[in-house]
Amino acid sequence: MRQTLDIAPLRSFVAVADCGGFQRAASSLHLSQAAVSQHVRRLESATGQVLIERQGRGSRLTRDGEYLLTQARRILSLHDETLHRFGLETEETVVIGSTEHGAAQLLPFLAAVLEQSLPHYRVRFRIDRGTKLREGLEAGRVDLALLLDLADDPRAWPVGELELIWYSAPTWRRPAQAQPIPVVAFDQPCALRTRALETLAFHAIPAVISAEAIQLAGVQAAVGAGLGVALMATLGQTPEGLVARDDLPRPAPLPLAVWSRHGLPAKVSQRVAAALRRLLAQPAAELAVAPTIAHLELAKGA
Repeated sequence: MRQTLDIAPLRSFVAVADCGGFQRAASSLHLSQAAVSQHVRRLESATGQVLIERQGRGSRLTRDGEYLLTQARRILSLHDETLHRFGLETEETVVIGSTEHGAAQLLPFLAAVLEQSLPHYRVRFRIDRGTKLREGLEAGRVDLALLLDLADDPRAWPVGELELIWYSAPTWRRPAQAQPIPVVAFDQPCALRTRALETLAFHAIPAVISAEAIQLAGVQAAVGAGLGVALMATLGQTPEGLVARDDLPRPAPLPLAVWSRHGLPAKVSQRVAAALRRLLAQPAAELAVAPTIAHLELAKGA
């Protein structure tokens, strides 16, 4: 019986190699793990060889698997190039995760820019807490994550810094010097919460957490209700109903980096990082009028 190597199983096989496992490959391809496993079994049946074998809790490619991986990349590249020649695109999805800090200003412009720089990808955004985004990267559910972090890690692409500003309700008045500053903050862990408390402590200003929230809307609502001040990254766009404070110590900015999942093509990370660097170099006023975000997936968290 004549055997064939179909395109879908080859994509799954390459994803297993690039992502470091079946579960991550399934997440990156938006398939079930069973479907990816079935694809690999089809390739093993077609070739008559064992391509992936168990190694402890993980797996590794056999010598035949390594050979097929090289050939699979060539086959897929020629396949996609041929479709492109006829004006047909093999659209892939790239999931970009972000915390809420600055997302309202950054993500709409990022979506518009990536339509030009990543034409063969459908971009979907996920808004979640930093810890959840890191878990998503490890599991392959998120391809790229915008995180407030300074990290010496090959997966992190530094893109710039976010300026931080104190905000309060218009009627809020700073307590007497001996009284602690009431601070509204995100639940731990949170880089903004840490930076707020460290900034006040460095200037010997007592502080107390007066309200906590898991989402940006909750933080802004508590600040607007006069419960205290909050440190936010808003790219210079003052939230409605709040005012910026210049009577509190100016905090150091937080570095922003794009983290990529294992196995993601480097060109995707490079183009997203380059787009963000250009966006952060724009004056804040130019980011005030933002286009609508398409394919935006919201999740609880900040």
